[in-house]
Amino acid sequence: MPTNVVMPQMGESIAEGTITKWMKKVGERIDRDEPLFEISTDKVDAEIPSPAAGILTQILVKENETVVINTVVAVIDGEGAPVAAPKAVEAPAPTPAAPTPAPPVASTPTAAATPAAEEQEGSEGEDVRTSPLVRRIAREHNVDLSDVKGSGLGGRVSKKDILEYIDQRRATAPSAAPQPAVSAPAVQPPAPSITFTGATQIVPMTPMRQKIAEHMVMSKHTSAHVYTLVEVEMTRVVATRDQYKKEFEQRNGIKLTYTPFFVRACVEAIKELPIINSSLDGTNIIYKRDVNIGIAVALENGLIVPVIKRADEKNFLGVARSVQDLADRARSKRLSVEDVQGGTFTLTNPGSFGGLFGLPIINQPQVAILGVGAIEKRPVVRDDAIAIRHMVYLSVSYDHRVIDGAVAERFMGKIKDILQNWDEAVL
Repeated sequence: MPTNVVMPQMGESIAEGTITKWMKKVGERIDRDEPLFEISTDKVDAEIPSPAAGILTQILVKENETVVINTVVAVIDGEGAPVAAPKAVEAPAPTPAAPTPAPPVASTPTAAATPAAEEQEGSEGEDVRTSPLVRRIAREHNVDLSDVKGSGLGGRVSKKDILEYIDQRRATAPSAAPQPAVSAPAVQPPAPSITFTGATQIVPMTPMRQKIAEHMVMSKHTSAHVYTLVEVEMTRVVATRDQYKKEFEQRNGIKLTYTPFFVRACVEAIKELPIINSSLDGTNIIYKRDVNIGIAVALENGLIVPVIKRADEKNFLGVARSVQDLADRARSKRLSVEDVQGGTFTLTNPGSFGGLFGLPIINQPQVAILGVGAIEKRPVVRDDAIAIRHMVYLSVSYDHRVIDGAVAERFMGKIKDILQNWDEAVL
């Protein structure tokens, strides 16, 4: 029996979506829950799994075409009948540079293996019924699929099953061998490549790139951007991380990165200066009780800012887990609309790519954003002598309609004091 595939609604405020990529061509077989297409909305990008198993008989919406929610975008013949010549437009065949149907995933040591290693679809759990995406997630987290209980038909292991298994293993086996993991700012996505057929090459912006462009221009037109910069000694933070990173990873299954240190410092500074955690509505300043910290995550075709909700209620480990989880799900296109909404302050890290500092654009409707530079050893003057210390430049871009320079300097001074005199336990 044919099954209609519709454009899903990714959130209450989402009215339409753009299909950015088809994973299958007309005439190909697909399994239930196997990725069928990718969509982009004005809030988040996501992969959409197939609602049924069978043959993809029709593709009704082209790549880069935008349609309203609940529009039928494809048809799957669940009985696998011979495919008739469809009247619908067939999606373009994938280019040789991207033959795999699986979506981009978080760059981890496993995911960065050679192509030969990528072809090994998992020697463990070989007979388990599942999709290529689930096998890929299993490889990245060193999971034997035969250990995972499948909730699908005939014991089929779904993406939900494998992710729940990984979360449960992290929570119940803290002393187990750590899983490969990299915090958001530590991962560098591949730079887009261009094949020239003439003196110039015109490439349409992706929907994500268009939304980024609109948002950044709107922010510049909205806020009175002002910047301030401080230099912070990171000796105690570096020493703390070096001392505990091995035990932290063994206990918690995630790497101890620098990002949670900066998030915790921001949270404490915001508690002292709550106007940093506000927004502007006409002539009214709206103070926000919850401190929701957005973490900018670089993707192959842009960036996205998932949000740590109520970061002020989390301890160091809670922040570290949230950073890891959001980064992983951002790169594997598993973020929900709620994951990218409600931010009250944003942190971005140009230093992960080697930049000494940046002057980021404010993420509307927020009124400030922190830029973190590269942590490097530099000569500094201490007690009238030259010393070598780990140093970092931190910048804050703030909206001068709401925040004055004195407040911004106090905010940065508080962050500097916390980091230079770090005394919070990380275990």
